[in-house]
Amino acid sequence: MNIYVAGCLREKKDRDKLEEVDKVCRKFGKTYLPHRDMGVFEDGMNSEPIFSENRDRIDWCDVIVAILDWKGISSGTAWELGYGYAKKIPIIALVEDKKTINKDYRICVMCHNKDTIVVENLKELEKELANLKS
Repeated sequence: MNIYVAGCLREKKDRDKLEEVDKVCRKFGKTYLPHRDMGVFEDGMNSEPIFSENRDRIDWCDVIVAILDWKGISSGTAWELGYGYAKKIPIIALVEDKKTINKDYRICVMCHNKDTIVVENLKELEKELANLKS
């Protein structure tokens, strides 16, 4: 199984969290982690290589695993989810508290919908990845 790991890349703590998720995902197949595999965009860089590779890796993947948290999601993650949804790629959303996901406009309905598999922790993520792989 090919897995695209999506989430905010702005701060090191965000990237560290993504690497924890990636470690779980690698038990189930090959992963693509944008900051690890293409780097983080910085002012003055040519964005085309990063955009093209990330888009192509969504085309390559069998599932997108995305961290969606209280602070909202990055515009890049929102784009990845929308593109993945349009391509009919299953999406697993890792959230901090499933029971409040629809309260107080926590996560936009355009990024979380009836087709999204929602998990609350890495153990639940493993279970859902195992279900998709079988």
